[in-house]
Order: sequence, then structure tokens, then C-alpha cells
Amino acid sequence: MKSFLFLIFITICPQLLAQDLEGAWKLTHQNGDPITDEEFIKIYQDGYFAFGAKEIAGDKFMYAGGGEFSLDGNTYEETLDFLTLDPEQVGTTNEYTLDFADNRIVISGKIKGETLIEIWEKVSSREDDLTRNWVITGRKRDGEISEMTPGARRTVKILSGGRFQWIAFNSETKEFSGTGGGTYEAEDGNYTENITFFSRDDNRVGAKLEFKYEIIDGKWHHSGLSSTGNPIYEIWSPYEEAYQPSK
Repeated sequence: MKSFLFLIFITICPQLLAQDLEGAWKLTHQNGDPITDEEFIKIYQDGYFAFGAKEIAGDKFMYAGGGEFSLDGNTYEETLDFLTLDPEQVGTTNEYTLDFADNRIVISGKIKGETLIEIWEKVSSREDDLTRNWVITGRKRDGEISEMTPGARRTVKILSGGRFQWIAFNSETKEFSGTGGGTYEAEDGNYTENITFFSRDDNRVGAKLEFKYEIIDGKWHHSGLSSTGNPIYEIWSPYEEAYQPSK
């Protein structure tokens, strides 16, 4: 009986560790140096991650990256779908060691032969109706809904721990179109975004956008005015159900 219980534990343990990662994290140290003049926020949800970085003074966007991740014991891997700092890494998988310490994680490894050690502190694990990794699959214009099947070119929006980040990119051509993110609230059909970084226009930082939302047949229907003031109606589907990778 004890052996049976042990086998169950080692089977589900990696899944539990991955779930412990879900939420929003803030980078506090890199290679022993404290991060004080910049802000790095990383979101984990549903086997996917995304991060955005900006200079605190002036809110100047720096770079972003993300893709799929896996955690098996202390072995942590990231497979990059986009990386503005070094697009040539898109499609590659990097392996690290990850350790949990109180409300922090320590990620260590080598990138292109250089040692990297990062300490991230948990911002929040809060969940709500929209906590998920999503991909856009439809838009309504003039009362007509046009659907799309996301492939190499796609727009992803990850929400977890009270933080959101959207990213538009092409993982085959390694082309990056844009990203933005910040904090959000989702309650009683009302969804509010507070933008803290925006790759296309730093002046958008600080904007507060209000929308309506519904979950219909598992899909997120999102309507209101965009950051440019134009009306939008978008349909987002769970990423793992809608994304069709290239064969």
C-alpha cells in the first residue's frame, strides 16, 4: 500500500509543482544584482509563460519573451515562441534548474555559455473567471463574426495572478508585432485593464480600459473600446484547445 501511494505521489508531483508556478512573478535579482530601475513581470498559466520588461523611469518598454514551459522535479524547460531581445532563440528549448524558496523561485542555468541566475518573487496567485491562457479566434464586425484558426501567426493573451499580457507574433518567421500588459480586474461581466507597459507606445502606460465580458461555450467574448478608442468585439479561446501547431 505504501509503495502504491508513493507511485501516485511521484506521478502527480511534477503537475503540482507546475501548478505552484501559476500566477504572476516579479524579478528581484539577476546574477546577484538587485533589480531596482527596471520591472520584469512574468506570468505562468496552463503550461505557458510570458514576460514583459520596462524601465521604471519613463515607463520605456525594454523587451518581452514567452512560450511553453515544463517542470519535472527541479528540471525546468522553456521553449520560446517569441523573444524580442534575441529572436534567433525562437523555437529553441533552454533547460534550467528551478528551486522554490518561501514565496520565491530561483532559476539557474546557462544561456549561450553564460551563467544566468534569477530570483523571482510571487506577486499573486489570484484566480477569477478569466484566469487562463487564451488565443484570439474570432472578431465581430458589422454584426458578422469572422473566425480564425491560430497557427504560427497568432495573438495570445495570458491572464493569471491579477496580471495580463497580450502578444502578437509569428513563431515561424520569428516576427514580433507587439505586446502590452498590466493589472486587471474581472468581476460580474466587467473587465478592466490598467496598462503598465506597451511596446508600441510608451505613452499608453497608465491608461485604464473598461470592457464587458461573457464566457460562452468556454470562449471569452470581449467587447468595448480599444486603447485607440475604436470599438472592438473579440472572441478568445483556450489556447490548448484552439492553437494548431504547424506539422
